[in-house]
Amino acid sequence: MLLLARLGKPGCCSPPTPSRLAHAALRRLHLHLHAGDAHNPFDAAPAPDHRQCSALLRARTASGDHAGSASLLRGMLRQGLRPDRLALAAAIKSASSLPDGGALGSCLHGFAVRAGHAAGAAVAKAVMDMYARRGALAEARRVFDEMGCPDAVCWNILITGSSRAGRSDAVFRLFWSMLACGADESMPTAVTVAVVIPVCAKLRHLTAGRTVHGYVIKTGLESDTLCGNALVSMYAKCGGGSGITDDVHRAFSSIRRKDVVSWNSIIAGYSENGSFEEALALFGQMISEGCLPNYSTVANILPVCSFMERGRHYGREVHGFVFRSGLHTDVSVCNALMAHYSKVCEMRVVESIFRSMGSRDVVTWNTMMAGYVMNGCHSMVLGLFRRLLSTGMAPDSVSFISLLTACAQVGDVRGGMGVHGYIFRRAALRQETSLMNALVTFYSQCDRLDDALSSFDDILDKDSVSWNAILSACANRGHHIEEFIRLFSEMCRKVTRWDSITILNVIRVSTSCGIKMVREAHGCSLRVGYIGDISVANAIIDAYAKCGHTQDADILFRNLAGRNIVTDNTMISCYLKNNSVEEAEMIFHQMSEKDQTTWNLMIQLYARNNMCDQAFSLFHQLQCPDAVSITNILLACIQLSSVQLVRECHGYMLRASLEDIHLEGALLDAYSKCGNIANAFNLFQISPNKDIVTFTAMIGGYAMHGMAEEAVELFSDMLTLDIKPDHVVLTALLSACSHAGLVDAGIKIFKFARETYRVEPTAENYTCMVDLLARGGRLQDAYSFALDIPPHLANANAWGSLLGACNVHGEVRIGQLAADHLFAMEGGDMGNYISVSNIYAADEKWDGVEYVRKLLTSKDMKKPAGCSQALVYSQ
Repeated sequence: MLLLARLGKPGCCSPPTPSRLAHAALRRLHLHLHAGDAHNPFDAAPAPDHRQCSALLRARTASGDHAGSASLLRGMLRQGLRPDRLALAAAIKSASSLPDGGALGSCLHGFAVRAGHAAGAAVAKAVMDMYARRGALAEARRVFDEMGCPDAVCWNILITGSSRAGRSDAVFRLFWSMLACGADESMPTAVTVAVVIPVCAKLRHLTAGRTVHGYVIKTGLESDTLCGNALVSMYAKCGGGSGITDDVHRAFSSIRRKDVVSWNSIIAGYSENGSFEEALALFGQMISEGCLPNYSTVANILPVCSFMERGRHYGREVHGFVFRSGLHTDVSVCNALMAHYSKVCEMRVVESIFRSMGSRDVVTWNTMMAGYVMNGCHSMVLGLFRRLLSTGMAPDSVSFISLLTACAQVGDVRGGMGVHGYIFRRAALRQETSLMNALVTFYSQCDRLDDALSSFDDILDKDSVSWNAILSACANRGHHIEEFIRLFSEMCRKVTRWDSITILNVIRVSTSCGIKMVREAHGCSLRVGYIGDISVANAIIDAYAKCGHTQDADILFRNLAGRNIVTDNTMISCYLKNNSVEEAEMIFHQMSEKDQTTWNLMIQLYARNNMCDQAFSLFHQLQCPDAVSITNILLACIQLSSVQLVRECHGYMLRASLEDIHLEGALLDAYSKCGNIANAFNLFQISPNKDIVTFTAMIGGYAMHGMAEEAVELFSDMLTLDIKPDHVVLTALLSACSHAGLVDAGIKIFKFARETYRVEPTAENYTCMVDLLARGGRLQDAYSFALDIPPHLANANAWGSLLGACNVHGEVRIGQLAADHLFAMEGGDMGNYISVSNIYAADEKWDGVEYVRKLLTSKDMKKPAGCSQALVYSQ
């Protein structure tokens, strides 16, 4: 028994009187609540009676006036009036409902013991409930054990307290003990079932749930509304499958009197398991049977509308019902409507609802900001956030997550760093793992890996999302593989279980490391059991394809138990990379379902393989070609060199309002390659949103037509618009300068792009520079430059360009040096040997010609018909 109760036992020194104990506790309660005696009924009652006061105390507790009940009890004790057992039980219930009422409850327990009321069922249950609500389960169990014959209510108090404290094992143990005791008054009731079943749902413990359901059927509780609602909710949360759906429907049908919770449970159940049409039909049935939906029903049914084909139409019908039933005044209903319209891309309706709301909570503002982010209106988010601050309402972590997402999308690094500073100054926000994860993602998307790593280190309680966010940040940057491996190793030590996102990150990194790492990632996926995840399988197929191992991709593809349209598209894309037309056609014709991506991939495959008739045939079957479709068919137009077909594609783009910057670049390229540089320039001039893609296409067009000076001038205009160059536009510029002989201009552009804009040259860029110097006759400079190419970027093309220039200029010494490097890289290419032989022959160095002939003989290489005169002469 508690200390206060023990103080009242014989043998204790100077035990306080019961009235003093209760009086002291009530006085502390008075100080806590700042409650004066203004509401004390004894001020106006000349001779209060303890029976009347006890009845009044019970009435106050029953009406929820718990502070008034405590005040009345204080007054009774001051007047020397003792509450009866029922009144004392009511007072204990009020104490358990008051803030910081634990001390008062303990005092009242001691008072009950001294007054001889503790053994009474009503008082004992109140004491048990008081301790259970406070999480003092040991004290509650002690009172329970002291009861002679506890009934079902007592058991329910313990079970409810254990459930509230998260003690699932105790819940099940108590339930089985109830069944084992055998007493009729102690058998589980509907309340017991309504507490135990949600625990089964939370743990996804379907077997235990079915066992409890069996007891429900056996005892006839299946028709009880409370039991039925709990069972419907449990089956819905335990996962999909036709069997589970049947269980949900069976439990729902057994409920004799269905209330709004019954309908909400089954609608939510079907929705969670992807049965959207059934959920919507149940909503209509609910209304037709006269059960008025509440805000929870609307919150359940609107997401269903968002996923359906005619979701906008159904959403408007629900919206109309909301207005007719008067639910539009509920803030949570308006929030749900805003979320729905955001998902179906109707932001004007969202804004209208937002403006019409009489009162808003922080969820309202968050929903509005999330809607802007979802629909690409990122610039609107910051203004809305400022309005939120002006209301005096404190933003929460969700608000900042939307703000960070918007800043990342528009590249507002300064704005995102401002949010970071705000978070850093508030300890409560720093403890929000989801917000810190968003911060890591923000820095990752802004290409600031160091800041992402720092933010990751600041996360106090890292979850799997945290690790996946930082791993994705490293995986997205191919040159941070070592950092990825370090973090992944650390994650393996600290996280016991990965998810599919982790595996996808591993696969993505392995792709850039080569086929060996891809195979290891494949084996890792098998070991951790995620190869059955279709997204993981698709990623592995794509990784094999990118590494050029089509056979491995094909084996995995054919052995997959479950495939979807993405799998088929991934395999077609794999065959596209290898120009395997027949294999791609076989998959295409076997597909029962095709999407826009499928058709676009096949059109691109045909166009790339000069099968223009097939490409146009598929294109004409498309009901609504998109920007990618037009981009792909332009390849066929280029193959046919048809300006007219390009113009038709251009016309369709205008009529269909396909405002896509990549399509504009493809059109520019098509006009240029079909010989119409004037149309290309006109299209470039009227483009409202010029970016690196359009500038690269136009510069490439000028380069193709030998208009190097125009290309250089356009590059200068691009820099004036603060558009950062990349390696692609650098290749086009160097190629133009090389063919026009603008050697100095090309050198300046290369150095400027590298030193000022930090453009990391590619192997192709280095080859272009060697070709530029060599064509300009600066062979020694070209040779020195080729020697300085980083080893991992060195290739035969650069040395081949130098060797060809040496052949043209008759430079024997540098040609021989270039040939040595070339032979080391491409020892089997006979053309290289012929070029060297021609250099020797042009300089009448017949010993050199003979040396090349012997090399060919030693390598068992035969001269093809019609090769160099030098080799013919030497033979």
